[in-house]
Amino acid sequence: MSLLVVGLSHRSAPVSVLERASLAADTQAKLLQDTLAAEPATEAAVLATCNRIELYADVDKFHAGVAELSTLLAQHSGVGLDELTPYLYVHYEDRAVHHLFSVACGLDSMVVGEGQILGQIKDALARGQELHTAGRLLNDLFQQALRVGKRAHSETGIDRAGQSLVSFGLQQLAAGADPGLWARGKRALVIGAGSMSSLAAATLARTGVAEIVVANRTRSRAERLVEILQQGDDTTVRAHAVEMSAVGDELTRADVVVSCTGSTGLVLTADALADALGVTLDAPAETPAVTVVPAPADVDQHAAWVENGSTASAPEAPRRVTLPAQPTGPVKLALLDLAMPRDIDGAAHRIDGVRLVDIESLADASADAPMAADVDQVRTIVADEVAAFGAAQRAAHVAPTVVALRTMAADVVAGEIARLDGRLPDLDEKQRAEITQTVRRVVDKLLHAPTVRVKQLASEPGGAGYADALRELFDLDPQTVAAVSRADLNDPNRGRS
Repeated sequence: MSLLVVGLSHRSAPVSVLERASLAADTQAKLLQDTLAAEPATEAAVLATCNRIELYADVDKFHAGVAELSTLLAQHSGVGLDELTPYLYVHYEDRAVHHLFSVACGLDSMVVGEGQILGQIKDALARGQELHTAGRLLNDLFQQALRVGKRAHSETGIDRAGQSLVSFGLQQLAAGADPGLWARGKRALVIGAGSMSSLAAATLARTGVAEIVVANRTRSRAERLVEILQQGDDTTVRAHAVEMSAVGDELTRADVVVSCTGSTGLVLTADALADALGVTLDAPAETPAVTVVPAPADVDQHAAWVENGSTASAPEAPRRVTLPAQPTGPVKLALLDLAMPRDIDGAAHRIDGVRLVDIESLADASADAPMAADVDQVRTIVADEVAAFGAAQRAAHVAPTVVALRTMAADVVAGEIARLDGRLPDLDEKQRAEITQTVRRVVDKLLHAPTVRVKQLASEPGGAGYADALRELFDLDPQTVAAVSRADLNDPNRGRS
């Protein structure tokens, strides 16, 4: 079996496509279940964030796996396969491991080095474990990805290469000013009470805003977030919760709005924002921006360039055209939209006195951010960890065969001792125990060198065939080996962090 990932992200697709392809929690669960029901896959996990959707699977057929996973992503996202395919990327075996480890370290994020992705990877693993779609390979892979990400943040200065998406967004709103000075004394409205909204509220509190209003569809969750904010030792921010129905009134008093909900439609329309400010929504001054995309490619083309180890013929990423410039006058209302799909109408940029920063503008701005030298250190860590993970997986592949071999040897010893008892019934317990121990030592010594050596050989590239050779040489029962593998997979302590 082999690891395969098919996905799309801010690096391969425009925000408009990512918005349409976003997956709700129940849709993710259905996607995982349908992936396991598909013939090529035996394990599955989905990593869905505001700027990426990736489906991981353990498959036995590469081309069939790529076709099936691509089709499933299209079906559950609601974006047609022909439209989705040009934006998909495919990674296989070691390259798939390298990709996830890079993602975990923040190397593939909009803002390099952001640490929030670790929580999202942990959530993806927990979902796979809860639905029993993550088996031995994906449990090992995601657990190791979390360790690699933590190692990168503790051993390097990757955090200095970029800030969290929230911090970076506030920097963009401040437009070159010190975010702390810019935020001081402001009144902030946070829409949503999930993990990203909570992070935004905490960041705003530390940055120095005077007051935070939290609006959420479930009032109790908004009140819980307010309680957490007021318990913080590093802030004296005033905070209170309101119903979603009060958002319109709160807009008239807010200086900063951060929105991140799970809504599939707009939470704040341009008309609502204009009404709150008491201004008229300007007509478009120019033709709306467009995204130029390459001609559609098919799934087989993706499979071909990945299998050949080259991206030379891979479909090029869409070329973004920058939206019209933000208003240059005084900013009356600063908007930060961290949702995918977007919460705030993109037409808000046409409202006099409004500054809007959203996922797409963050992607464009962070693309030009300076890269820290620590990034190279993280890349070295990722490369080393990929090699170590591959070696460990290959060694683990031969382990059930070694266990089965030793089990067979123990059965042979037990059988011979039983025959000895029949031939020499007068042996006392001490003599019998000594003979049994001697035979076991002889067997252990004979098996020690070949079993140690086969584990070493199996951990090297191309060593997967040693387990098959061992089974063939000692005529091991495949069912016995499979039983050992299942017992290992069902170990309740496996995959626990």
